[in-house]
Amino acid sequence: MMSADDKFWIGVGDLHEDISLLNEIPDLAEASGIIISGDITNRGGRRRASQLLNTVSAINSNIYAQIGNMDRAEITDYLDEKGWNIHAKGKPLAEDIGIMGVGYSTPTPFRTPSEVPDAMLGQWLEMGYEQIKHLSKLILVAHDPPFGSKAAELPSGENVGNKSVLEFIRHIQPDICLTGHIHEADSEDFIGKTKVLNPGMLCMGGYALIQLKEGQLEAKLMYIR
Repeated sequence: MMSADDKFWIGVGDLHEDISLLNEIPDLAEASGIIISGDITNRGGRRRASQLLNTVSAINSNIYAQIGNMDRAEITDYLDEKGWNIHAKGKPLAEDIGIMGVGYSTPTPFRTPSEVPDAMLGQWLEMGYEQIKHLSKLILVAHDPPFGSKAAELPSGENVGNKSVLEFIRHIQPDICLTGHIHEADSEDFIGKTKVLNPGMLCMGGYALIQLKEGQLEAKLMYIR
């Protein structure tokens, strides 16, 4: 159990319309917020996303979310209306902490609803960072994991990460990068000082615990037991 003085956030990866384990995450209702890295639905739109996120909001209404490649672009409008969207945006999270996001993904073999060229992801990263670059601590939420990281490794050993996300992390060095997209690559890794966490799909029991401790951001991968 967290103490009343702790400030912490719960980060989850791909929902894919299965939030059956959400209530199993310890202290979720008491968290300072829940961060969703993308793939809220399975090729769904606004209606399906609202059904799922209303359930999340009933547990913790401080939501920071963005679409993944499996979500239709119209969901971004819904997230904007609710004040929950972090895609291509930067927001103050607490004190001198900022959060920013980049959703969608680069093209996949599956022709999913929200795929864009890598250069577009790079532009969105710059747009989001511009809004919170004055803050000294930063959480980056990238649906596409950075190239070369454990978060982007397929079981075959092939790395399918994103190069724009990698270059942004190398240049800016956010404290934490929460990512997803590659379900079988749940992991913790570092790129310079940036800790990269992929909790995998929520239905597999993984999530990230992000804490502010003695003025420093810390994060670790957790599993529902």
